[in-house]
Amino acid sequence: MKPLVGIIMGSDSDLDIMRGAADVLKQFSVPFELTVVSAHRTPARLVQYAQTARERGLRVIIAGAGGAAHLPGMTASMTTLPVIGVPIKSSNSIDGWDSVLSILQMPNGVPVATVALNGSKNAGLLAAQILGATDDELAAKFELFKHEMREAVQEKIDALKDEWDNEFDAKDTASNL
Repeated sequence: MKPLVGIIMGSDSDLDIMRGAADVLKQFSVPFELTVVSAHRTPARLVQYAQTARERGLRVIIAGAGGAAHLPGMTASMTTLPVIGVPIKSSNSIDGWDSVLSILQMPNGVPVATVALNGSKNAGLLAAQILGATDDELAAKFELFKHEMREAVQEKIDALKDEWDNEFDAKDTASNL
């Protein structure tokens, strides 16, 4: 099956972070490709990747970058596909703020959806949601995922209430929530 999502990163040192997006897409059975595309060291590769993404079957691109973090914005400037930027706190980063602001502060006309610092899992989830807008099977998988999240939180609420009641013999004042 052809990949629907492209996961690109500025360096292989970003792989530990970007693996989160890949893991999420695997969980939802969304085919993807993963590679290094450096905006600064391989600009011709970046141009070719971005300009051929749609014709190769991609529907969303997740681009992770640290430091100056030009990869997501430059990719978005050369494709009509949605681009999700993942700012990465890299070894040459200023606490990650340089990456966050480089991706977040895009000029009008070149949107990049930006997730939290090192937030590649959310990038994978957002890509699945974007694809699920036109894929009912994927949308159903995502609804099940949300349901399971709600159930997991409820289990934690119940466990905390049980612990609180047992330890302090107190009433849960939020039991009506």
